[in-house]
Amino acid sequence: MFSKRYLLSCAAAAVLGFAQPAAAQTAEVIHWWTSGGESAAVKVFADQFTKAGGKWVDTAIAGGPNARTAAINRTVGGNPPTAMQFNTGKQFDELVEGGLLADVDAVAAQQNWKAIIPAAIYDAVVRQGHAYAVPINIHGQNWFFYSTEALAKAGASEPKNWDELFVALDKLKAAGLIPLAFGDQKNWERNMFNTVLAGVGGAEMFTAVWGKRDANVVKGAGFKKVAETYKRLKGYVDPGSPGRNWNDATTMVIQGKAGFQIMGDWAKGEFTAAGKTPGKDYGCTVLSNSSSAGYVMGGDVFAFPKSKSADVAKAQAMLASVMLAPDTQIAFAQKKGSIPSRQDLDVSVLDACAQKAVGWLKDKSAQIPANELLSPPAVTGAVEDVISAFWNDNGMAADAFQAKVVAAFASAM
Repeated sequence: MFSKRYLLSCAAAAVLGFAQPAAAQTAEVIHWWTSGGESAAVKVFADQFTKAGGKWVDTAIAGGPNARTAAINRTVGGNPPTAMQFNTGKQFDELVEGGLLADVDAVAAQQNWKAIIPAAIYDAVVRQGHAYAVPINIHGQNWFFYSTEALAKAGASEPKNWDELFVALDKLKAAGLIPLAFGDQKNWERNMFNTVLAGVGGAEMFTAVWGKRDANVVKGAGFKKVAETYKRLKGYVDPGSPGRNWNDATTMVIQGKAGFQIMGDWAKGEFTAAGKTPGKDYGCTVLSNSSSAGYVMGGDVFAFPKSKSADVAKAQAMLASVMLAPDTQIAFAQKKGSIPSRQDLDVSVLDACAQKAVGWLKDKSAQIPANELLSPPAVTGAVEDVISAFWNDNGMAADAFQAKVVAAFASAM
């Protein structure tokens, strides 16, 4: 492993490289950003890295699980990429434990991450005192995006709570529109469930379920209400939802064919790519039955496999520095729909939806850590399977679902 002094010198060279780039450093980057908005966002990184004197080699693999599996297999197999994408949280723990990731401590120190990145996000990339990934953004996972055209046609208005949501969904259905656009795939079934868990169950229940795996909470009446509310949503999706991509569901809202979509704020990147304006063409909100927002906060990171090559190490340090450079952070957020992970930036140029998120980020009581920050992949996967089975089995009662979640906790521990 290279010394911290060496990596720090690389990071400094990378920063200076914006003005006077040295020999091009090549970086192959594995990621899963393939939709229109995502492609526009990742191009910001590629362009900024090129501007700094690097050469970006793009390896886009559709689907987060597919991209992560490919990157991990290549790393374990001895043919790693320069950098690879993960969700903020525990997805790269085994690579750290196996000694397969290079730390980015030098860049973290040079940019003073501990002071400029929210504690929950910073802590999510640190293992045993070392930073092993670059936290590039903060995503809210439980947004409701809606078509202003569709709601106006149905005589509905933006809901302020979950009861009002179902009133609006009923009006959309009565108007002959698709009330809820949904890309019905396992991970989005879990994301929708988490949205209900946060909004109906609340922050304490969310962390008890995903963080503590508390069987007593899962067996309780409050969790049962969450399950019943989640299952109720299925009555508002269209028959074409199974297997649909999430961004195709977003397009249905963009075109006014559907009223709502429950999705993370990466969906906003699709609205932006389509030339739509928040507050005019579409709206955005987070629903909670409590007084706080219940903003489910996650994001994306890039990790860097260890390499014996000095050139690779230099490219990694340069890429890490470029990703968190102020101009890069703002430009990326504008395309991606997220907000910057850095909190020392002027974010006044970001849109109205982003401003809501920025406000919640200043209030810890409004925040809920995403389940990726709370539970290891094995637990997430086991519970996701149960959530999917519950969504797709009309005959499964909430009581049975509760029992299966408890069993999934036990099997994955």
